[in-house]
Amino acid sequence: MEGAKLIIEEINREAEQKIRYILSEAEKQAEDIKAEAEKRARAKAEWILRKAQTQAEIEKQRIIANAKLEIRKKRLALQEEFINEVLRSLKERLANLPKDEYLGIVKDLMLQAVKELGEDRIRVSSNEATLQLIAEKLEEIKAFLNEKTGREIRIELGDKISTIGGVLVENADRTIRVDNTFEARIDRLESELRSRIAKVLFG
Repeated sequence: MEGAKLIIEEINREAEQKIRYILSEAEKQAEDIKAEAEKRARAKAEWILRKAQTQAEIEKQRIIANAKLEIRKKRLALQEEFINEVLRSLKERLANLPKDEYLGIVKDLMLQAVKELGEDRIRVSSNEATLQLIAEKLEEIKAFLNEKTGREIRIELGDKISTIGGVLVENADRTIRVDNTFEARIDRLESELRSRIAKVLFG
């Protein structure tokens, strides 16, 4: 009996040791699992944070870009408004030039047209006031053109047209024309005029 008791006690001791070992291993595994879970959680949290920061930066840049675009649009619209106002003022000034100054301009525009046409007979159209001025100063204008070209220039008064000023000059058979009305010249020079006006107004 005594021997059996000793065997049982030995078995119990071994069982307790195994249980303690198993519990110890289980605790270690639990700690490892917990540490791994915390590590993954931290990594995921960092990834989420980085993603959020990236998205926030993208959104910030989008907002800034949109704001800059809006400012640029408003600036261009304001520039356009100022430029158009200057062009309107220019047309208004041209439409109300003093008679002597305007006559000089008309003579120069007719001379330019004669040189472009390369012909001695021309037909001149313009608004009523300009045609009247040309009729009044016809001999003076012819003398000016003759002197500048070295040729005998014959002038025919043409149609009354809608224009603020300047002249539309054609050859005698009306197959070639040079449009030197103020509107046409402004249109031809508009790009350059806009560039110059923008430089003066906005630097």
